[in-house]
Amino acid sequence: MSDRSTLDANKALIQRNFEFIWSQCNLSVADEIIAPDYVGHIATLPEPVRGVDAFKQVVMLYHFAAPDIRFAIQDQVAEGDKVATRWIAHGTHRGEFMGIAPSGQTLSVTGMSFHRLENGRIQESWDDWDALTVLQNMTGDVFESLSMRI
Repeated sequence: MSDRSTLDANKALIQRNFEFIWSQCNLSVADEIIAPDYVGHIATLPEPVRGVDAFKQVVMLYHFAAPDIRFAIQDQVAEGDKVATRWIAHGTHRGEFMGIAPSGQTLSVTGMSFHRLENGRIQESWDDWDALTVLQNMTGDVFESLSMRI
């Protein structure tokens, strides 16, 4: 069983991840808190993200698409070496994303991330987010043809 101070430190590390890396795109922080052999299981990506450099590339893809993206933590729970976080992100679609040209739309997306920490660094993550809503917001009614018609 982990003591309260360890669990609080783990939560603070993940808060730092969202604030400095994901919201501010401060990639030097990734070198400090992401393990060299990190593995990220990120929704919408066909293969796991492996290593710090690959992680930084993923962060840059999101910042290219929405340079003003900001993440806010809604809930966080820590147990043992894991931290679960429910978050919301807001940004403006200003760059290509998943093959979709910039729309200028303001986007809002909810997601959840589970991080496993080891030796004071993020060793592994499982990240899932509401990609369908984001794509619908970027493309308008492109999904209408996929809707069930009665």
